Amino acid sequence: MALHCSSWLYNEGSKHLLLLSWLAVNTWLFYKTFVLYYRGPQYYYLHQMLGLGLCISRASASVLNLNSSLILLPMCRILLAMLRGSKKLVKRKTRRLLDKNKTLHGACGVAICIFSAIHVGAHIHNVINFSSNFINDFVDLNVARYKNEDPRKIIFTSVPGLTGVFMVLILFLMSTASTSSIRASNYDIFFCTHNLFFIFYVLLLIHASGGVLKYQSNLEEHPPGCLHLNRTKKDYIPLTDIFGEQLPEISSGTVSGQEELLIKNASERICTKQPVFQPHFPETWLWISGPLCLYCAERLYRFIRSSKPVNVTSVIHHPCNVVEIRMTKENFKARPGQYIILHCPRVSSLENHPFTMTMCPKETNGVFAIHMKVVGDWTERLCNLLEADFSQRTENLPIFQKRKIPKIYIDGPFGSPSEEVLNYEVSLCVAGGIGVTPFASILNQLLDSWKHYKLQRLYFVWICRDIQAFLWFADLLCELHKKLWQGNRPDYLNIQLYLSQADGMQKIIGNKYQALNSRLLIGRPCWKPLFDEIAKSNRQKSVGVFCCGPKGLSKDLHKLCNNPNSYGTKFEYNKESFS
Repeated sequence: MALHCSSWLYNEGSKHLLLLSWLAVNTWLFYKTFVLYYRGPQYYYLHQMLGLGLCISRASASVLNLNSSLILLPMCRILLAMLRGSKKLVKRKTRRLLDKNKTLHGACGVAICIFSAIHVGAHIHNVINFSSNFINDFVDLNVARYKNEDPRKIIFTSVPGLTGVFMVLILFLMSTASTSSIRASNYDIFFCTHNLFFIFYVLLLIHASGGVLKYQSNLEEHPPGCLHLNRTKKDYIPLTDIFGEQLPEISSGTVSGQEELLIKNASERICTKQPVFQPHFPETWLWISGPLCLYCAERLYRFIRSSKPVNVTSVIHHPCNVVEIRMTKENFKARPGQYIILHCPRVSSLENHPFTMTMCPKETNGVFAIHMKVVGDWTERLCNLLEADFSQRTENLPIFQKRKIPKIYIDGPFGSPSEEVLNYEVSLCVAGGIGVTPFASILNQLLDSWKHYKLQRLYFVWICRDIQAFLWFADLLCELHKKLWQGNRPDYLNIQLYLSQADGMQKIIGNKYQALNSRLLIGRPCWKPLFDEIAKSNRQKSVGVFCCGPKGLSKDLHKLCNNPNSYGTKFEYNKESFS
């Protein structure tokens, strides 16, 4: 049991500690703000007028401010890529937490939706109380213009009310369009609604500057609860509450907490002035201005960086409907495992998609490449345009026809968990089908030079349904295998290829791929014996486990990484995902 807990804590402890810290900060901020508005003497009259709706609305607003600032930071891809690349400043465990940026973004989004609903409900309660508790003695404190004013009129004729309605509408569109079903069926809807976030933040800043809720600023001249000017102590007991309720006498012993303190202060001092109320200085901008400026600056930099189209040097068709696109771009640099975002206005003016680079640019050769499986309308239209482009390049075309060649823009590169493969002494890379692309750039990098990295042994497991799929990178695997054997390191790379469907076995047999044929197995891997073998061969070491494939495969590997072993080997799980 102790070993199991140790393995789980080693692999999951940092992630759950971060989550608990986030929950603790939200809880503490909610409680602190609630108590401030519940007990604070400067909010005495406002609390008497609104009740718990005041405390709940302000406490939820504080949580919304926090999460509205945090939700932008996980989407600063360039910042995350810089942190991931600064290995001397950021430790590996901390870099692994960067892989949870999408999870943190989603958690903040859920928190914003939940506390927005609480905030709206509390303010509806406040508006009703403003209307029903209207009195002429404290006109400045009340939002209502007269007693029993229609709450709907108050909402739709005030700046905070109108901005709040529009913000709720935008939040509803963003949250509903963020579901996986809508993203998969119509990405343009997700893209358009999600980019309403800028309008949301503008409305949030205006909403917070409305100055609806006010506090008493002259506590010295007018202790809360003091209703008559220039009276002595005996004239204060009993006090009459401003809303018609009789406050208990101090001597009765029934008063406690805030009421006792306020009545005592009011009865021991002389009121020289009427209470003065003034709105709070808006604090929302203090929360969101930094992250918002950082995110906008990054988006501007990304826009400028991606404004120049790439030069497509070749388009190669591979089996199983996979297309390799090789490109060049001036001053473009990337690390193995990183990904780029591809955009082609001729295909869609809004839609773009991430692709892991299967070949990174080198000092001697600036060519980089992606492998794209043609699935769906976007990839099919892009491939058709590129095919038409390259079929026309051999002909002498007029200038106006050459201008029809589609322009492709890339944004990136951005970091991914696969960058860490070379930073372990031992790594296990598991790919399912086209999920092999994050590891292809790693293999290409090892082909160029494998002696300059910390990695001493690489287990590579690739599972495909169609045997032709192995031909995507068959030449690369064979060439790397040959180079390692020539370098007297045959144990450096352990290749295991699994064919989940046995049809067509005879198609790959041949002299060209003998190195792969001997490593080709039928069925699916038996993960437990494989993990035991790796643990036994690498005692007391940390093994990096990297997966890019179906959810079921990822779940099985994740579970095995958390299971203990008798060799003291630690398996660190890394799931490939695009943010």
